[in-house]
Amino acid sequence: MRARATVVAAISTVLSLSLTACGEDSDAGSGGEAASVGIAMPTKTSQRWIDDGRNMVSELKGFGYTTTLKYADNDPDAQVAQVEAMIDDGVDALVIASIDGRAFKDVLRKAGDAHIPVISYDRLILGTPDVDYYATFDNVKVGSQQADYLVEGLGLVNGSRKGPFTVELFAGSPDDNNTRFFYEAAMEVLEPYIQNGDLIVRSGETELDEITTLRWDGPTAEKRMNKLLDSDYTEENIDAVLSPYDGMSIGIINALKKHGYGTEGKPLPIVTGQDAEVPSIKSIIAGEQSQTVYKDTRELALVTAYMVNSVVHDKKPVLNDRATYDNGEKVVPAYLLDPVSVDKGNYESVLIDSGYIKKSDLK
Repeated sequence: MRARATVVAAISTVLSLSLTACGEDSDAGSGGEAASVGIAMPTKTSQRWIDDGRNMVSELKGFGYTTTLKYADNDPDAQVAQVEAMIDDGVDALVIASIDGRAFKDVLRKAGDAHIPVISYDRLILGTPDVDYYATFDNVKVGSQQADYLVEGLGLVNGSRKGPFTVELFAGSPDDNNTRFFYEAAMEVLEPYIQNGDLIVRSGETELDEITTLRWDGPTAEKRMNKLLDSDYTEENIDAVLSPYDGMSIGIINALKKHGYGTEGKPLPIVTGQDAEVPSIKSIIAGEQSQTVYKDTRELALVTAYMVNSVVHDKKPVLNDRATYDNGEKVVPAYLLDPVSVDKGNYESVLIDSGYIKKSDLK
């Protein structure tokens, strides 16, 4: 808990000093009236997004804002309609974690015309100039941490084992801009080993458009894994699977177990993940999923709340990236947080000691 408190205190101090330097306090609105913030989240099917919504409401309430929080059940059209309703209701700012990053061009033109600032949350909104800022984690590090864990786990980095090893690649939803960042960062690590033959993708499916998984859906990933095992691994076992998200990882592991993996004679391959969701941490403890990437969404909510407070007061928020995230219409200035690779060796110190997950939740 002390480590978590230290990180939050450091972030709060930096962001608070930025407001102080601007001659600004944290009171929402003017003349004592409460400003309102619309929050659009993608789905309640993932505990991660439920936590994001709750954390955002809590942080903004601490600044004195009222909030409208909506979930769209992974339906892009429904999410656009929700955002439009928030604009029509006259919110003072919007925080949007998009389902389809390209779906907001028209509705955010209305936000721009109404001078409502828009913050893209975790997933970059694409194809519109009407996005003011972006709060997220370092997506390049997420992909590289997954791939680094995979090649290190196989022993290719330290030379403790020699290939070739078999691997299959999975990517996230094609309409989520983060998918490309995770994939490209991972492939920068994996490609040299594929080229020299240390890693073999028996399916031959290595291009992004061949391996995406719509809506990051676990059952869809499970179905593809079943197909790969039936077509390409009848005579040979698979050694590793690059999975970008925990929900997909669970689906992949279900397929592997249906094909006899997880026994002493046929151990499960290395399977990566992301988001440190409770089912995956339980899987890691049980020796099934190998790794996940932890992103402290409490810190992301804190950073975003400070961003909102800055823009509502016509001030510039603290940023640490002004070059990476081009949405096709503009480079969106961003604040990036650091992800952490988690496995069986460090999940307690990283997740439980920080209070992110309760030990009782893992029983």
